[in-house]
Amino acid sequence: MTAAGGEPIASITDATLTDIATNGVWDSGLTFTPSVIDLANALVAALQGSPGGALPPELAELANAVRRRASIGFPRIVASDGVRLSAFSIELSDPTPHPVVIVPAGWSPYGWLPFLYAYLTLAHRGYHVLAYTPRGIGDPALPSTSEGTVDVAGPKDWADGSTVIDYAQEHFNPSKIGLLGESYGSGISQLIAAHDPDDRVSVVVALSTWGNLATSLYHHHTRHLAAAQALIDFTGGPMEEKFDEETRQVLTDFLGGHHLDDVVAWGTERSPEAYVRLTNARGIPTFFSNTWHESLFPAGQVIETFTQLTVPKRLNMWIGDHGAPEGPGLAGLLTGLPFPGLRVPMREAYDWLDHYLLDADNDVPTWAEVDNQVMFTYRTIPIPGGTHLITVPAHREQRPVWDDVTTGSEIWYLTATRGNGDGALAEEPTDGWARDFTAGELTSATAMGAILQTGQQEWFGNPKIYDPAKFERPQLLVWATEPLAGQDGAARRIRGTAAVRFTVRSTSDATTLVAYLFDAAPDGTARIITHEPYTVSDLTPNLDRSVSWQLQPAVYDLPDRHRLVLVVNSRDKLYSFAGEDGSTTTTISSPKGEEASLELPLG
Repeated sequence: MTAAGGEPIASITDATLTDIATNGVWDSGLTFTPSVIDLANALVAALQGSPGGALPPELAELANAVRRRASIGFPRIVASDGVRLSAFSIELSDPTPHPVVIVPAGWSPYGWLPFLYAYLTLAHRGYHVLAYTPRGIGDPALPSTSEGTVDVAGPKDWADGSTVIDYAQEHFNPSKIGLLGESYGSGISQLIAAHDPDDRVSVVVALSTWGNLATSLYHHHTRHLAAAQALIDFTGGPMEEKFDEETRQVLTDFLGGHHLDDVVAWGTERSPEAYVRLTNARGIPTFFSNTWHESLFPAGQVIETFTQLTVPKRLNMWIGDHGAPEGPGLAGLLTGLPFPGLRVPMREAYDWLDHYLLDADNDVPTWAEVDNQVMFTYRTIPIPGGTHLITVPAHREQRPVWDDVTTGSEIWYLTATRGNGDGALAEEPTDGWARDFTAGELTSATAMGAILQTGQQEWFGNPKIYDPAKFERPQLLVWATEPLAGQDGAARRIRGTAAVRFTVRSTSDATTLVAYLFDAAPDGTARIITHEPYTVSDLTPNLDRSVSWQLQPAVYDLPDRHRLVLVVNSRDKLYSFAGEDGSTTTTISSPKGEEASLELPLG
């Protein structure tokens, strides 16, 4: 037998699983690693009883156990407009009523294929499983691809979800219906649950999800260009083939910075936040899992949606970037794990489903609404290759509600330059100074090295290391505290959303500012805590404008004797830039009564 793309089925070894468990699911270029796809193809072959790639004993037994108690199907589910959706099904054979978990696939050329292990895990726990690829998603050469054009979680996707529920009811006669989605599938899961005409969804698990697609794409007057372009490139075909004319126009306008009000309206229609009232009225228990350094759907908009939910709910925030915490548990893990805690993100997601679908008497009712992993508090050891392995997982903090994460704040004031040419973060306001830099150039002060990759390395114990001494001072400004002291090894317990305020002017009629907050160690190296861009438009050249904005939420312990470092530049490869490349001067100042400041949330 061959894999879906025609290549031979690869044999799966412990090394394949170790690769997933130590390096994650993402390869460069926003795609899955070969290990993930090889494993998925081997599991499909095993379920079909076909000769092909061998499996480690633990996975072979899982596949055989599911085969013994279920039938496997590869149906095509016909949508109301005739579009055929590729699906994968596991129907448990015993006569006992079972719930079904429906899994809309993520945004990937492989559709439903990569997470076969998760479907087997669900079946083993006692669920019928129906995974499907949303319309238009996938490489046309693969059987896991659905027909049609991508609706980007629009009304056609909602209707398709109800059609899939119809299919599940007809073929499985389930006792209850749950939805579980990762990434694109997570947003679709929320939207289906809110809009299903017959209110048939009992629970939602949304992993690496979004609450507001509009602000994920366009926030603080700044377009998140790299994330949008990466998604466009990852559909499984060229833009003109994967999207209808209307969607192509919206995406073209977004990339070009045109008709952004229309783009925002389009994104808002596809935002679960816009339908929170429906979710609340239906009482759908909702589980969110996201990351602090999320590059596709920033943490702030997810938290804002979460706080508006009045249903039973759970928010898990993890170290890393999109899909990094949940990915290995979805793609395939052996019992012997490279580091403790790797299975926890998916274990808690499954516990949530078990409680609301299987009526499991587990700990879910006692959970706090919010559980935050404190960034980089894990312990690691060096391993060959120059990386580190986690030996003790990072600390997690539970809070009854999100508002309890932040219990206080402190203000740090920006100063003029000191003897080293940088400014200070001081406890008392200072005014009357102005500092300028040349806007338009990329610098080494950046949010991440690469979308998905940098945050995935964070999750596995290897956060990006910066060297503030090498930050390009002509193209950015730096302010830092003195080394800070505190109790129990933490100089500051940062909890929540930081904010910056200062006065800006430019030689251009618009400028983009990107603020970064770093943790600088005594040895001069630094790690990023949080960041956020802000674009100021309609400036009168060389006239002052007061600006303030919030950075992305963070939960971070600044170690004793470390310094806080605030950096402001004009350009990050993640975002759009307003101004003229390399020829615009941006000036930050601190007039009396509006002194430049950093507000730091504490908890």
